[in-house]
Amino acid sequence: MKTLTVNIVTPDGPVYDSEVDMIIAKTASGEIGILPGHIPTVAPLVVGAVKLKKDGKSEYVAVSGGFVEVRPEKVSILTQSAEVASDIDVARAKESMKRAEERLQGKADATDFSRAELSLKRAMNRINVYEGNI
Repeated sequence: MKTLTVNIVTPDGPVYDSEVDMIIAKTASGEIGILPGHIPTVAPLVVGAVKLKKDGKSEYVAVSGGFVEVRPEKVSILTQSAEVASDIDVARAKESMKRAEERLQGKADATDFSRAELSLKRAMNRINVYEGNI
């Protein structure tokens, strides 16, 4: 069976580099499924999980937006932050979620509200990926 090379890269370096059978990612216009031979595409990603399928098993990586570049045999994901499910510090993610919820309930200007909302989305995404609630 044909495979795709997948690279997930952050400013701190590579997070994932492997061969997979299929990728499912959440873009700004909806989910995209990528198989070997996919047409070249570039799309913006939203906060969400990237599902990587290989040999009938699935792995998940939490990403905080970014871009996906698809070529027929290679996919590159560029994102500000990414974590493989097994590397997620769930206690830290839950604490971040709690702080974001507290900020959202308090009085804040539009900028602080937007930051807190984005922080909450990222924390919830990390928790969901860690717990497998995708």
